[in-house]
Amino acid sequence: MQRREFLGLSIAAGLSVAGLPGCSDPGPLRFGIHPWIGYEPLYLARDFNWLPDTVALVPGTSAKDSMEGLLSGALDGAALTLDETIRVWSRGLELVVVAVADVSAGADVLMVKPSITELAALKGQRIAVELDGVSGVMLFKILEVAGLDRSDVIKVDLPVSQHAQAWSRGEVDASVCYEPTASLIENAGGVRLFDSSAIPETIFDVLVVTRKVAESNSRAVRDLLTGHFSGLQHLVRSMHDSMYRIATRQGISPDEVRTALASVMLPDLAANQRYLRAAGPIETMAGSLSRLMLAEGMIDQNPGIQRMSDPSFLPARVS
Repeated sequence: MQRREFLGLSIAAGLSVAGLPGCSDPGPLRFGIHPWIGYEPLYLARDFNWLPDTVALVPGTSAKDSMEGLLSGALDGAALTLDETIRVWSRGLELVVVAVADVSAGADVLMVKPSITELAALKGQRIAVELDGVSGVMLFKILEVAGLDRSDVIKVDLPVSQHAQAWSRGEVDASVCYEPTASLIENAGGVRLFDSSAIPETIFDVLVVTRKVAESNSRAVRDLLTGHFSGLQHLVRSMHDSMYRIATRQGISPDEVRTALASVMLPDLAANQRYLRAAGPIETMAGSLSRLMLAEGMIDQNPGIQRMSDPSFLPARVS
């Protein structure tokens, strides 16, 4: 899978991207979404009917569904990580980041055997990593911090959902993962050595639309973001209600929701203005990630990104 899929996945099987009409079909902005704690404000907006008819959420099981939908023209926008956005862009589809949904602040972790007590000790170790996803980006950032070369470790390329099984079979010494895999490995004796809180403003989840839609249907893009920030406001102001709604939707406990929320930062309007400004954190990190991903063979060509983010669609206020 391309992206951590927040705990339960079964609830996302409602609409299949494959069954959507093509680009020529008129209608609302078709926005791909899949389970992840940072995307919950949009689910809440749907629950409370805060999304007008100009926007249609299209649930999928993973970011892969959304990426394929964007590339096929079945979707007009989606919730993706920044590196997933770069992957789509590198395949010829220009996207615009119109909001930052969340910033990883501990959600992405390095689990290790107890004998590995410092990052330098990763040298020569077998590390489970999903090179095609955000896990791969996280690993290369960890190696930078550790002062290790890519060749200093043995990369075991596996979907994150398979890391716990590989750990239990003794096939790996470390894992770059996220919940619920991190807790499964911890329960099996693993130790959390490093997490994304040590590399702030590196791993972003963003809301993107195609350049075509940004230019031709700005009203729908604004409606989408108004819904997102209304949902975020409800999550912050009515935490108890929100946690139980999220827990019910995901089929998990409120405590698990609370833990997930503690691992991310959900930016408000002011933070989004800062993130999305020209040559701001999003565009700076996109340039850095593009170079890293190209060097590591994670993308086939430089996407040639000039201007990726646009704060003009953000609402002036949330009522």
